[in-house]
Amino acid sequence: MAFNLRSFKKIMLSNRSMFRRFLTKLENNPPRGLDQLAARTDIEVWKEMDCLACANCCKTMSPTFTQVDIKRISRHLGMKDDEFRKKWLYKDRNGDWINKQQPCQFLNLKDNKCSIYEVRPRDCSGFPHHTKRHMTEYMHVFKQNVEYCPATYKLVEKMMDKVNAK
Repeated sequence: MAFNLRSFKKIMLSNRSMFRRFLTKLENNPPRGLDQLAARTDIEVWKEMDCLACANCCKTMSPTFTQVDIKRISRHLGMKDDEFRKKWLYKDRNGDWINKQQPCQFLNLKDNKCSIYEVRPRDCSGFPHHTKRHMTEYMHVFKQNVEYCPATYKLVEKMMDKVNAK
């Protein structure tokens, strides 16, 4: 069955406040073994999800490009760092380098594949950041990504079931 972004948005919007409350509860009062539960649940989620069916992150968000990312990608593209920044990036109000446009200029919209996958930004390679060392330190990321990433949505949904079943 093909991924339907419109359906995801509708479902996500109807559950957003409940998910955010649950994540805040976890953040303020984490149950014992939260990080292990998140890691096990993450494995379950990826058996059900296919990023290439969605690519919503690449269509609606921008990674932060580090200086190391910029150097690596610009070399891969045969460009100078300054050329690359000038063509594709801008500095946001936090001083981070991010994409000028959305969807990402490196996303092939026909097959949702990244044209620079081998050298993509570190932020992309770690997305959606489910298995950071301590979940409570990254709860703000879960709260944001649950609105954009069906895998994060599914992870939080499954964790709600597991935590509430205890």
